[in-house]
Amino acid sequence: MKLLFEFLPIALFFAVYQFSGDIVLATLVLIPASLAQVGFQWWRTRRLETMQLVTLGLIVVLGGATVLFKNAAFIQWKPTVVNGLFAVAFLVSPYFGGQPLVQRMMGRAITLPAAIWQRLNLAWVVFFIAMAVLNVVVFKTFDEATWVDFKLFGMLGLTLAFILAQGVYLSRHAEAAPGGQDR
Repeated sequence: MKLLFEFLPIALFFAVYQFSGDIVLATLVLIPASLAQVGFQWWRTRRLETMQLVTLGLIVVLGGATVLFKNAAFIQWKPTVVNGLFAVAFLVSPYFGGQPLVQRMMGRAITLPAAIWQRLNLAWVVFFIAMAVLNVVVFKTFDEATWVDFKLFGMLGLTLAFILAQGVYLSRHAEAAPGGQDR
């Protein structure tokens, strides 16, 4: 349910674009929907993740520029910037806190040797860089409608495929952490 709720602003963006063919209007819907989603999350849990706030800030700034200047390029750059920031966060995470970010996120659920955590973290870095570059290739090479479809279905599909591939990789190396199955 949480994933569906987090997906709602993107789904609204896609639906408005499909109905109207107007990326500026779709972005105009995306901004308040994202604000409402994050606001509701804060109201419900009194906690927000840093990347939620960064992503929201980019939606407001780049989406606002898209609406203000009526130029789709601003919102089209958002996935590249977000993926680039994720890549940097994963890359530098071992230097701040002593553990790779992926280990901090999943370490309570599974136990892995340090080398596997490092490989897993590096795989995420490479994935995010590839997604950032691929986004630019798609929006620079194809028409706007193709980019909107790619943004929703292509990026989501590639992310799910990457997560499944990681699941296969992890199944060869992981052990359940004590109490990890209940969390």
